[in-house]
Amino acid sequence: MLRGIDVSAYQSSSYDTDGLSFVFVKATEGRSYVNPKLAAQTERARDAGLVVGFYHFLWPGNLTAQAEYFVSKAPDRKGDILAVDWETTGEGTRASNAEKDSFIKKVKALRPDNRVVLYANRNFWLNVDTTSYAGDGLWIADYVSAGKPRIQAKWRFHQYTDDPVDTNVADFASKAALKEWARSA
Repeated sequence: MLRGIDVSAYQSSSYDTDGLSFVFVKATEGRSYVNPKLAAQTERARDAGLVVGFYHFLWPGNLTAQAEYFVSKAPDRKGDILAVDWETTGEGTRASNAEKDSFIKKVKALRPDNRVVLYANRNFWLNVDTTSYAGDGLWIADYVSAGKPRIQAKWRFHQYTDDPVDTNVADFASKAALKEWARSA
């Protein structure tokens, strides 16, 4: 298991990278929000030699516009991982299964040289998702022992705590294996 974190505007741009192999940085949300710390948080990860991923918080509606917005703001580099964060919005709404699937497929079409994964919590995966479509891999949030999410699905990343920061592990034998997987989109 490899260790990693995910960061957004709520975290510092000088987050601790010791012992990490990867980081996911929030890039965008909907069709108008860009993480104001995106560039600095990305630079921190790249300077530390981490595998870098970017995620988009998905809202219902305007999926093509959201996908285009996300890829226009997330750095375009082969070997970076792209993710869709599919959960309930602050307004209590959520994208449908068809919208989630459409968004992933659109991002994959716009960025064929990047892996695209689905981030969802355990409840969404088990009780909301009806298609089991996760693109190139599932990033599951389930706050139990690291690397032991309570799901029966192929997963690549497991967020197992959010204290003091969203902490994750990746199901790869080595950082080199993660890099190779990310670059082989």
